[in-house]
Amino acid sequence: MKDKEFSAVRKRLEKTQKQMAQLLGTSIKAIHSYEQGWRTIPVHVERQLYFLLTRKWGGKNGVKPCWDTRTCPPEQREQCPAWEFSTGDLCWFINGTICDGMVHGSWKEKMKLCRTCDVFKATLAKIDDE
Repeated sequence: MKDKEFSAVRKRLEKTQKQMAQLLGTSIKAIHSYEQGWRTIPVHVERQLYFLLTRKWGGKNGVKPCWDTRTCPPEQREQCPAWEFSTGDLCWFINGTICDGMVHGSWKEKMKLCRTCDVFKATLAKIDDE
C-alpha cells in the first residue's frame, strides 16, 4: 500500500488522523508519516485498513465468493481456510488460502496475487467509487 492509497482509505472511513491512530493502535505521528510517504505502511496496518473498509460497507461488496469466482476444484476448497470459515469475500484477509493451487508464504506474495483477483479488486474499487 502506498501513501496516497492509505490517505484515501482513511478518508473513505471518515476518520481524522487522530481517530485513525486510535483505531489502529498507533501514534498520530505514524499516521502522518504513512500519508507523507516517510514511513512504509506495515502489512498489519494495510490488512486492517482493508478489513475496516469491508465492514464499513456491511460486508456487502456484491462479489461472489472467491471459490466461485476462481472456480476452485472441490478438493482445493476443502483445504482452504476461506472455504472452511465461509469468508469468500475476505479471502485476501486470511493467511493460508490456497490460490493458484498453493499457499503463499508472505503477505506481500499473497497480495501480489490478490491484487489481480476480482474478489479483492471489488474491495479496491470501493475506495475509488465513494
